Amino acid sequence: MAKKPKKQQQSGGTPATVALTAAGTAFTVHSYDHDPASASSYGEEAAEALGVSPDRVFKTLVADVDGTLTVAVVPVAGSLDLKALASTVGGKRAAMADPAAAERTTGYVRGGISPLGQRKRLRTVVDASAQSHETICVSAGRRGLEVELSPMDLASLTGAVFAVIGRG
Repeated sequence: MAKKPKKQQQSGGTPATVALTAAGTAFTVHSYDHDPASASSYGEEAAEALGVSPDRVFKTLVADVDGTLTVAVVPVAGSLDLKALASTVGGKRAAMADPAAAERTTGYVRGGISPLGQRKRLRTVVDASAQSHETICVSAGRRGLEVELSPMDLASLTGAVFAVIGRG
């Protein structure tokens, strides 16, 4: 049985929420009890726990494009098209980054990597489908914590571009 989500209006105190607050960006933090035994992915678990459509909850993936770590933000209901990501950033090859390198570079743990407030700012690409929503949810920097904001604010704060990089 899914746990009842907890809704907060204030910052959760992660680097992501601190960055949003410092920028004066409108956002809402949503928390839920992460279940380590959950059979679903972190993003699918978040969508279910928060009662939000999976096409509005986006996962943050870190890929290696020709030796450069790059962030891809795609709907949890689909998957990342690595060729499309590479093409978008002018690269030839893309593969999922080593999880330890992703954690070390972003300052977040797997399942809680946020596109916001990363230790080292990485190139970021947000799937174009985000633009069809008034707000989307992305990780707020830890498992069980999501931040809801406009896709345009997300792109502005991360220097992201929008492109079709998601499948399914």
